[in-house]
Amino acid sequence: MKIGNREIGGDNPCFIIAELSANHNGDLNVAIETIRAAKKTGADAIKLQTYTADTLTIDCHNKHFRIENGSLWDGKTLYQLYDEAYTPWEWHKKLFEVAKEEGIICFSSPFDFTAVDFLEELNVPAYKIASFEIQDIPLINYVASKGKPIIISTGIAEEEDINLAVETCRKMGNNEIILLKCTSSYPAPLELANLKTIPDLKKRFDVEVGFSDHTYGSLAPTVATALGANVIEKHFILDKSIGGPDADFSLDTEEFTRMVTEVRNTEKLIGKVSYEISEKIRNNRKFARSLFIVEDVRIGDLITKDNIRSIRPGYGMHPKFFHEILGKTFTGSFKRGTPLENKHIK
Repeated sequence: MKIGNREIGGDNPCFIIAELSANHNGDLNVAIETIRAAKKTGADAIKLQTYTADTLTIDCHNKHFRIENGSLWDGKTLYQLYDEAYTPWEWHKKLFEVAKEEGIICFSSPFDFTAVDFLEELNVPAYKIASFEIQDIPLINYVASKGKPIIISTGIAEEEDINLAVETCRKMGNNEIILLKCTSSYPAPLELANLKTIPDLKKRFDVEVGFSDHTYGSLAPTVATALGANVIEKHFILDKSIGGPDADFSLDTEEFTRMVTEVRNTEKLIGKVSYEISEKIRNNRKFARSLFIVEDVRIGDLITKDNIRSIRPGYGMHPKFFHEILGKTFTGSFKRGTPLENKHIK
């Protein structure tokens, strides 16, 4: 699977997405500078969200539309939150152009059919289905019909929801599916991350897998990488002093850069299945054990446990020959500290 110029999955490096979300705080210049900064952190992609308050909900103040769930946004209505957080559609073309200039992949999460049509005009290389849209099967069906890679967050999903979303894509002939383990809590407590689910998602649904993170810091993404995540998504903000709905659980430039470094170092640590050793380590084998003559000996003396030993360094015979040569004789006189070789044995 390929998103833009990046191969996803297999032995390819983890695809790291900087989520812009509402972290422009309503300022186009901040959005532009955030994209430029994301490139400098080492992120592979910047992701937008394409909606308006009216495409997501209605402007209603009754109890059904008021947020009261212990989140950062308690007291607001859904409409108020989305109206504050959305990225103006008239910005998108400029943001995509800036991303192209910077050499960073840009794509988005659409939240209705009109957003998909709009993003198609911008030739997005992939689509992201947000956690709370995983049950919007008509939307997933429409996105999948575009034949592009589709990344689906599973934050609020039960297994049957995930299965239905995946099958919806496959029925449209779209098998370029990435499932992201996600905890839809903002911020997300570590004990709810359940990152062991990542390899299980891959096995159970036969798709590429990743992690959309809302925890504080960068520990969770590095652990997710170690568990097989091929995609990491994390909210990114230019500077937390900007404020905004998502600032609290976003990483700033320094923190995101550190996360990217930690993910890349984790990939180095994971490496590949290999029983070969490097040339440097091979050179260190000289410090391994081998058989040495540890007493002065003369021609004809018997080889015994007293005059040969398995010791460091490794210039003598392999220790596996120890019992095989006991009782044989020396071919000459040799000093203590001589590496034992075949030519010394009769």
